[in-house]
Amino acid sequence: MKKDRKAKMDKEREVENQIENLEKTVKVAKEIEEQNKKEKAENEKRMKQMEGKIVAIRDDLKSQLIMQNKFGKQFDDLIEDYIFLVKLKEDLQSDISLKGLRYDSMTGNGYLTSKPNESVQNLLKVNAQMLKILQDLDLKAPDEGGDGDDLL
Repeated sequence: MKKDRKAKMDKEREVENQIENLEKTVKVAKEIEEQNKKEKAENEKRMKQMEGKIVAIRDDLKSQLIMQNKFGKQFDDLIEDYIFLVKLKEDLQSDISLKGLRYDSMTGNGYLTSKPNESVQNLLKVNAQMLKILQDLDLKAPDEGGDGDDLL
């Protein structure tokens, strides 16, 4: 009888642990859902703001190419690659702003773990590629906000 009672108590503890883990999982899932809604709203707002910036950057790069007498579809294609990278850079920066350098994630077996935000490394790679495109075109980075710290 002691074995039956001990087995029953062990089973009850196991069920309690499973319920506790399930409650944690539901809580985290709700938090993730709320964060996704927040990210979506922020993303829509950011996309609207970015459109004007994109137009200004594209126009500036094209005018620099015209001043250098560089014409052709290959140059336009490189500018569009640059524009794509600008958008990607904005997305990565937004992700870092929202999640930080590390973020919490749920593992497959229901435990919470902290992971490094891969957007940090990807941002460095995107910036390097953007600089390479500008260098290949012999262009300068366009002024994105007009609040530069130029002394000239």
